[in-house]
Amino acid sequence: MTDSVSTRAVWPNYSQANVQAAANKKSSDTLGKDQFLSILVTQLRNQDPMQPLQDKDFIAQMAQFTSVEQLMNMSTELTLMRQNIGSASSLIGKSIEWNEYDEAGEITTVKGVVDSIISKEGILYARVGGAEVALDYVTSISETSDNGDSSSDDDAGSESSNPANAEEGAEG
Repeated sequence: MTDSVSTRAVWPNYSQANVQAAANKKSSDTLGKDQFLSILVTQLRNQDPMQPLQDKDFIAQMAQFTSVEQLMNMSTELTLMRQNIGSASSLIGKSIEWNEYDEAGEITTVKGVVDSIISKEGILYARVGGAEVALDYVTSISETSDNGDSSSDDDAGSESSNPANAEEGAEG
């Protein structure tokens, strides 16, 4: 009995199931601004006039809990970002393909080898030669071939292959 093997790359945090779950998730497990203000108003209505400092201490404590919760949320987001960059770094040295528009407005497939991964405003990009390609636009990932078939279609890649083509054209 054999199992089929899928070559489909699934990003750990962007699978369809994770995106759907995040969209449907209710944020009932966090204390939001509205809930905090509701508790604050209730506390002010029911404060003890003989001990007003206890109310201030309570409010300060609630603010501290909210701050700790936000720090935990930031920590979770940084962990996810680190995991995404770690996953994307496996693309370095691999050949990728993506689609872009040429001067005539036609869609062309561009191919190149990933030099590095960069992050701008929370979006990961593969740097291929002088181009920065958002990982969302990558249509194919493959191992690079040793004969240089995976060169980039940008200006630098075109210049390096043009002299050989010009010599062949001059001979034929």
